[in-house]
Amino acid sequence: MPTLLCVDSSPRADSVSRDLTQRYVAEWKKQNPNGTVIERNVALDPVPFITEPWIHAAFYADPAARTPEQKKLLEVSDNLVDEFLAADILVLGAPMWNFNVPASLKAWIDQVTRVGRTFRYTESGPKGLAKAKRAIVMTARGGWYTQDSPYTAMDQQEPYIRTILAFLGIPKVDMIHAEKQNRVPEDAAAARKTAQESVAALAAAVA
Repeated sequence: MPTLLCVDSSPRADSVSRDLTQRYVAEWKKQNPNGTVIERNVALDPVPFITEPWIHAAFYADPAARTPEQKKLLEVSDNLVDEFLAADILVLGAPMWNFNVPASLKAWIDQVTRVGRTFRYTESGPKGLAKAKRAIVMTARGGWYTQDSPYTAMDQQEPYIRTILAFLGIPKVDMIHAEKQNRVPEDAAAARKTAQESVAALAAAVA
């Protein structure tokens, strides 16, 4: 049975990005009644930032010779990696904060980016080990950063997400942006409605 992993990263009760992810998840459940859905909100249930001992345990220690303390340090990461590797579809909810993703989402990404588990080095370069066939990313942005915007160059969010997911082995990434959320209410509402319609269309085509 297929597995969907949904990771949200907004702490807001009226989160636009979470509204979009939950719409997709609800439609996916309808079309995959026997599928498994794993949901996390890393803003409300934060994962730890990596530390120097964590780095040594994850990247430099021989996995077969890790100490009990090192294994304990990696417990959260190991669980997150297991969820990530089990997913057939990855759904990310990512508000834009200061032109990039929230620190909570970056912390999750750091925890699942593990050499030997989610990527490995080869003679031809790094190879991603993710099982997910695709990722679907819903964002909410105060401004607008599409190609017709004077602020396009400020968008560090979409390029980063596409880069890290490709590195982990998920080159197929669909992005749905709810832009202009800090603009006049009419523009924000229209952009949100457009994003919701895009989610519905994508869910019907992909789920």
